[in-house]
Amino acid sequence: MGSHAQEAPVDEAAIKSHLEELTATQLPNSPIYNFLLSDVKIRSASQGSMTARLKLTRNHINSAGGIHGAASAAIVDWAGGMAIATWDLRRKTGVSVDIHVTYLSSAAEGDEIEIASTADKVGGSLAFTRVVISKVVDGEAGPVIANGSHTKFVKQR
Repeated sequence: MGSHAQEAPVDEAAIKSHLEELTATQLPNSPIYNFLLSDVKIRSASQGSMTARLKLTRNHINSAGGIHGAASAAIVDWAGGMAIATWDLRRKTGVSVDIHVTYLSSAAEGDEIEIASTADKVGGSLAFTRVVISKVVDGEAGPVIANGSHTKFVKQR
């Protein structure tokens, strides 16, 4: 065995609880997250991934009646950070270096969306995440609304 022995996996209930507490702490301190994500619900979490759901309100909608691109980008930002937090239960998830969002379809006010995020790699300086935002249809994740990738600087100071 090398010097890179892997830590024991953390219980999924503990990871979900950590994300719920982190979100409850973050939202009041971030006006944009509080405005857009006050009703977000974490559905599941494991090391390196998280799934949440959010019902879209007028706050999320553009002038054409669909989910606003800026709302989707903010969701990618938040969800990427949550995926990083699942890695080792960290509270600080870094600062954005790069974010990309590809818009594939839309959703309207009153629709529920599913947000699935994955931390592909969390290193000493950078973390790389992927986020998929889907419209919920009949209780299941349906058509993909947007795909995002998010790189964050995570070096602890």
